[in-house]
Amino acid sequence: METSAGGNSPDGETNREYRVRVASKKQVVEQMNKYGDILKTALDGQTHLAEEARRLLLQELLANFEAAVQDNVSVNGQTWEEAPEVTEDEAVDLESLLDDTIVETTRRRRTYPRQILPHVVHSLKAERKLMGLYEHVVKPREVVRDPDQESIMTGLSAAAPGMVKQAIQVIKSISTLQKQAEGLCEILDMKPSHASLEIHREVFGHRDDRPDAPPAAAARDRRPIKRAVEDAAAADGYVPLAKKPDGTPE
Repeated sequence: METSAGGNSPDGETNREYRVRVASKKQVVEQMNKYGDILKTALDGQTHLAEEARRLLLQELLANFEAAVQDNVSVNGQTWEEAPEVTEDEAVDLESLLDDTIVETTRRRRTYPRQILPHVVHSLKAERKLMGLYEHVVKPREVVRDPDQESIMTGLSAAAPGMVKQAIQVIKSISTLQKQAEGLCEILDMKPSHASLEIHREVFGHRDDRPDAPPAAAARDRRPIKRAVEDAAAADGYVPLAKKPDGTPE
């Protein structure tokens, strides 16, 4: 910050500039915040004032302080209201800071691996050396194969494909047998028809006393074939010879 003058002659003291020239508002705001915190403690010892009155006086004091600073400051030759919030110099400073950060990061990426590499190599060598200090407590022993067990395993491996084929055939035969059994069960569960019942009576010569048989009055004469032949022969006057009992003389 520097004080600027409006003229060099003694007669121009009335036009002399007494405002403090600054480069940006940021510097002034930082100073106002710094001294504003100090002004907030100015009324702490005034115990006779009420809390509300103390708060109003403190607000007025801070407002007067900020107004006085803004009136007596010149930002690059401009008043506080005319000066922009962010100047080009601040933007340039930000760009330069960003460039410096990029350069520093690039330098670290280039130099740090070279500095770390010797330590990594040293650690690997130390680990390999420690591995060489270990002793083999258990000595390996060669396992002797049993020839009988080898022959059994060979025979089992050779017989495995045939056993698989037999198992597949058995499974197929079981499926076929199951289908045949289901068909037989269906046949056994079938109810005989009326025609099959009549044929059964004619062949075996007895009546069907089941409740589902048709009544005798509505059906035709169902006498056995042998009885029907005897009746027909008797009607014609022919009596067939009876069989002689065993042991009877002729």
